[in-house]
Amino acid sequence: MTLYGIGLGPGAADLLTVRGKRVLEDVAVVYTPGRLSRRVAREYVAESKLGDLDFPMTRDPEELRRAWREAADAVAPTALDGDGAFVTLGDPCIYSTFGHLRRTLEREHSDVDVEVVPGVSSVTAFASVFGVDIEAGEELCLREAADGAAPTGPERMILFKVTDVPTTHEKLTAAGYDVTFGRRLFMDDEDPLITDDPDELGERDYYTLAYAVRSDADQTADDSPFSELA
Repeated sequence: MTLYGIGLGPGAADLLTVRGKRVLEDVAVVYTPGRLSRRVAREYVAESKLGDLDFPMTRDPEELRRAWREAADAVAPTALDGDGAFVTLGDPCIYSTFGHLRRTLEREHSDVDVEVVPGVSSVTAFASVFGVDIEAGEELCLREAADGAAPTGPERMILFKVTDVPTTHEKLTAAGYDVTFGRRLFMDDEDPLITDDPDELGERDYYTLAYAVRSDADQTADDSPFSELA
C-alpha cells in the first residue's frame, strides 16, 4: 500500500488540486504536521480521520532526526496495512517537511511505497498576487531569507521565510534591489498583506515572501514573437 505526500496549496482550501482531494477522501488516515495544514485538511476529511505528528521547532540536528524517525515509525504501519497521507502546505517537494519524512522512510521503512501529489506553492502563486509576469528567458531564483538574510546576485528573486523584514529590506535596497513583501497570501481566515514598506511587517512571521528585482533590470516585456505573427 501507499503513503501519499499531498500538497495542500498555499493555504486556501479551494486551491487544493482535484487529485489531492480525491486521495484525501480515499485514504484511511491523514497525518497533519501543524495547525494550518490541519485546517485545510478538515475541509475534506472528518476530524476522526486526522492524525497528528509532532515536529519540534529547533535546529538541533539530533532532535530533528529523532522526530522524523518517530514520525516514520508512526505512519509506516498505516501505509503497510492500507493507504495513508501526509499533508503539507504548498508542494511536498519544495522546501517541505515531507522531504525529511520521505527520506527517513526510504532509509528505515523501505517496504513503504511513497507517492507525491503536487500542490500549488506560495513561491509560484505569489506572481498572481504581485501582478508579476516572468517572461521567457528571464532569470528567477528561489532563495531562503530567514533571520535577516539577504542573498544577492540574481536579477530577480523570490525570497521565502523572510522573518526579519526590516533587516532583509535594508540589505537588499543597499545592494540595488526593489523589494515587495507579501505575508500569509492565499490563506483562509488570515489577514494577507502586500507592501513595499518594511515598517508594516516589523513582526516576525514565517509565512512572509518577498519579490526582489534589481533596479537596473529590464522591466519591458518582449512581445516580438507575437507581433511577428500579427
